[in-house]
Amino acid sequence: MSSESKLPFDSAAAGVGARSTVSPDAPSSASPNPSSDKPAPEMFAETSPPGTPLKGSPATEQRKPASPESVSRGQLWLRRLGVLVFVFLCATVGVMLMLLPWRPEWSENPLLLRSPMLHDLIASGFTRGVVTGLGLLNVWIGFWEALQYRED
Repeated sequence: MSSESKLPFDSAAAGVGARSTVSPDAPSSASPNPSSDKPAPEMFAETSPPGTPLKGSPATEQRKPASPESVSRGQLWLRRLGVLVFVFLCATVGVMLMLLPWRPEWSENPLLLRSPMLHDLIASGFTRGVVTGLGLLNVWIGFWEALQYRED
């Protein structure tokens, strides 16, 4: 690049709407503290090797694993009940999604009488298969959660 080419940069320090140009060949003489030639103070007074966590941070504190005594019986039963309700809900919705598209109420719905195009879409085998697949996936997720439940 020639020494005449200058790159324009917006400068918030120069004022609103002001633009300054910087030559790419010019040495960078901008100091962090333009009022003095002193180096800028360090961000952290305490230096440590890279990768070492700071004192008082959660990474340096020793955490004890949760013991069975620390979880109350009420919390344990609430967790069990939550998993049971989730599995029941997934299984129920999944079975409904698997069976409902193949029932006559699915395609003979009075809400679809005004739109023949929507009726044809809902009554197609593709749509019924997609909804059935979603139901099967829902049942699988519910039972997977039941099988993966652990009382740690």
